[in-house]
Order: sequence, then C-alpha cells, then structure tokens
Amino acid sequence: MSALQTSPINLDLDLAFHPANDDALTSLVDADTKRRLTNASPWQQDLTAWIESVRRDPTLTCPEIVRLSPMLSLGLQLTDDATITELNHAWRQRSETTDVLSFPALDNSLVLPTDTCVELGDIVVSVQTAQRQAKQHSHELGLELRWLVSHGLLHLLGWDHPTDQSLKTMLSYQEQLLSINGKVHHH
Repeated sequence: MSALQTSPINLDLDLAFHPANDDALTSLVDADTKRRLTNASPWQQDLTAWIESVRRDPTLTCPEIVRLSPMLSLGLQLTDDATITELNHAWRQRSETTDVLSFPALDNSLVLPTDTCVELGDIVVSVQTAQRQAKQHSHELGLELRWLVSHGLLHLLGWDHPTDQSLKTMLSYQEQLLSINGKVHHH
C-alpha cells in the first residue's frame, strides 16, 4: 500500500469564486441555495471533500500531481445563459446554451515542486439552465448546482464520457460525491 493511501495529504484548496448575479436570487430559493449562489464557503467544503475522495481511491482517474499536491486551485463561476452560450461558442464552436463548462488547466507532463499550488482549471455553471433542469427533475436548485459542479470537477480531474458506459460510470460517481456532504441526486 502506498504512503498516499495510508496517510492522505491534507488539502488546501484555493477557490476563486464568482457568485451568481442578483437576477438569479429569487424568493423561490431556500436559504442554503441562496448561500450557494453568493458565498464560496459551501463550495469550498464540497469541492475539498470531493477532491479528497477522488485522491484517496487509486482506482479512480486522477492525475498523480493532484493526488500528491497539498495545494490545489480552481475557479467556479455561476453565470447566466447568455454568458455560458458565448463561452460555449468561443471554446466549443457551439452556439447554444449548456449547463456546465469545464476548462482544465492541468499539464500532466509538468513536474512541480511539492510546495507548488496546482491549478486545476475553471468550472462555469449557468444558474438559469440549472433552474430549468432542477424543475424538470423535481428537486431543489441547490442540488442541481452541486450535481453540475461535481460533473465539472471530474472533467478537471481528467474524466470524460465519450461512450454511454463512461458516462454511466461518471454519473454514478457523481452520486457518490454528492452523498459525501448531503443529498444523493439521481439524474
């Protein structure tokens, strides 16, 4: 058994958080969701727990540099459909809205000193699309946001879903991640 598995490295996560604009804050959302839309701390807690969960399991896709680094950094932006459509067009040549975009920044070929902060990349979520999807799936917006952010995080860690089986595996693991700090989500 490796030292990584027997003594996990404490993670210091630097989160660059860009809150949702006031239009997304309706009287229909509960206090926890409103906090998630405006405050980095619930995301800091979730993302740290999720990353630590992935790092502890050697069978899961996770770059070695992420497993070993005590300091990681990522960005999370909660935005609207117009902004995510612009980003989707600029980066994926798709002129349509989407729920979540991930912009991985990891270069697996780099060898960094152990005290270096490793940048994972950025996750961008459309709150408007998340609201529609939450309604479609008959659950709270906060749960949908957690689902989308967990999906984006897995992409930053190197996960992908080019096949139905790989998508099924990824979605199943997202449910495990969401169960760490709250309600399980079934999409």
